[in-house]
Amino acid sequence: MSVKKPQQYDNQSIKALKGADRVRKRPAVIFGSDGLEGCEHSFFEILSNAVDEAREGHGSRIITTVYRDRSLSVEDFGRGVPLGWNETEGRWNWDLIYCELYAGGKYDNNSEASAYEYSLGLNGLGACATQYSSEYMEVHSYDGTTERTIRFRKGEVDGKLEERPLSRKEAGRTGTVVHWKPDLEVFTDVSIPVAFFEDLLRRQSVVNAGITFILRAEQEDGSFSENTYCYANGITDYLSELVGENSLTLPVAWHMEAKGRDREDKPEYKLKADIAFCFSNTVSLLEYYHNSSFLEHGGSPDKAVRLAFLYAIDKHLKTNNLYSKNESKITFNDIADCLALVINSFSTMTSYENQTKKAINNPFICDALNAFLRKQLEIYFIENPKDAEQIAKQVLVNKRSRESAEKARGDFKKKLAGAIDVSNRVEKFVNCRSKDPTRAELYIVEGDSALTSCKLGRDAEFQAIIPVRGKTLNCLKCDYARIFKSDIIVDLLRVIGCGVEVKGKAKSDINAFDLSSLRWSKIIICTDADEDGFQIRTLLLTLFYRLLPTLLAEHRVFIAESPLFEITTKDQTLFAYDEFEKAEILKKLGNRKYTLQRSKGLGENEPGMMWQTTMNPETRRLISVSPADAAMTDRMFDTLLGDNLPARKQFITEHGSEYMKDIDV
Repeated sequence: MSVKKPQQYDNQSIKALKGADRVRKRPAVIFGSDGLEGCEHSFFEILSNAVDEAREGHGSRIITTVYRDRSLSVEDFGRGVPLGWNETEGRWNWDLIYCELYAGGKYDNNSEASAYEYSLGLNGLGACATQYSSEYMEVHSYDGTTERTIRFRKGEVDGKLEERPLSRKEAGRTGTVVHWKPDLEVFTDVSIPVAFFEDLLRRQSVVNAGITFILRAEQEDGSFSENTYCYANGITDYLSELVGENSLTLPVAWHMEAKGRDREDKPEYKLKADIAFCFSNTVSLLEYYHNSSFLEHGGSPDKAVRLAFLYAIDKHLKTNNLYSKNESKITFNDIADCLALVINSFSTMTSYENQTKKAINNPFICDALNAFLRKQLEIYFIENPKDAEQIAKQVLVNKRSRESAEKARGDFKKKLAGAIDVSNRVEKFVNCRSKDPTRAELYIVEGDSALTSCKLGRDAEFQAIIPVRGKTLNCLKCDYARIFKSDIIVDLLRVIGCGVEVKGKAKSDINAFDLSSLRWSKIIICTDADEDGFQIRTLLLTLFYRLLPTLLAEHRVFIAESPLFEITTKDQTLFAYDEFEKAEILKKLGNRKYTLQRSKGLGENEPGMMWQTTMNPETRRLISVSPADAAMTDRMFDTLLGDNLPARKQFITEHGSEYMKDIDV
């Protein structure tokens, strides 16, 4: 056996990443991910620089081109990025911008002399980090008279700065073109879907009123498709487009400007914001943008909206005595269900949660927006009494509907989770003495007659029984509301004891599944070996497949085989579970006399026979049901008894002849 050599950890163990390796080896630190999301964010960093130029009034178009080889280009028509010699820093500007982290022209945007007042880029990271993470990058800068070009490859400069005078035809051209290809050595995926660009550019056009965003995508034949995005009135046009003509209230547009600071010892900065909102029964929306960045996680603006709208609407309800006696206060979720709101804010100083810019946390921005919205909403309700009445009515409807649903869910949880005792008994459930979930078994049997036979034939120490009364619901076809109105199903779930698993929005509405609460080591489906029995078995399997799939995955669900034939001789009784076994037994008996009796169902069996054939762990036959078995059952059930009519027709066409012998004519 080899002994692992101890690893040294000393003064020489500490290393520092240098140059491009600071990004290429750890892209997630800058971009939030080394996967597709990080690659998408690297594009946004280059686009942001173009947006900042256009918003400062330098150019009104931005062109994004997506090539088939996964390379990208962003072209703006601003002042052109300065690439020449910087006397102050003693370095080339192309070196500072594209090869130096924390270098840029937006650090002083809170001063009057800044080239950018409200900029998306703040940290001087984006352009450099994107260059470092590229297979190659070319930057072309135009200042009206000269084109300057610098090239990079794998994070290193490739050649010298090139300069050429513009031709007479090109004279006056200004702006920047950045063409680059994200590197698969840095990102695990660089195949950014066109839909990402469509969504991003649409959002940018929303919050940058009057700026035209053009998306060009290279097609298989080398041609380019082209989409244009522009909202002349920004978020107001966007909101009107979303809600259409059937909103509860007409869109409202407000503008605010303020100055303040996040802390007494921090510098003062400027804030401006455009707010557009309306109330609707069909559209629910909360979107926040700051310095053109979509705040997916909100932060300060979202906090302000929640505080202000809840305060203002609650105050209006109280003032006008619209609450019922002893009625609880509304929540913001009651408002959000019918609120469509977009806020587009800008500030000269911004505190993002991280470089991906998906949330901001400036205290002043939150306080200023909150105070502004409270005041404006109060005025709005006074000046628009009919709108105020509509809003109040809808919010109260949302609140009361929520409370009614919560009560229904609470009642069901109590019903499902309540302890089964003398005062809360499941009808006809026969418990066992053992409380050990690793030993106890639950038999699900068909009807009262089978209940009696199994009860008399069982081992009461560890075997419990619950009958199903008739056929259960088809859980494949029913919605959850109908399923949980079924007493048969609810009683069965209560006895099983581990909650339910549901998909979609209903997941949080019902008792959460907890395998540790399962009361049984085995759940055994025990039905007659006839058509009705098989159908009940199938319905139960479908129930488990939809509501308790983990029990199938954990192999806790079984099917008890019951014999079809009882063969009695002078000195023994034999059981056959199918025609093949019957033939084998009769062959072995030879000329011996016997009595052959077909099983009439579990309810007709003697207790001793039930114990021997179905319940004795030593002699019974159990089939463990796997998720694959249940899925197959589910598909077949859907085909034969569900709504899939085309599949049923096809099955009958292909297999109908196999069942001709069973037709009763």
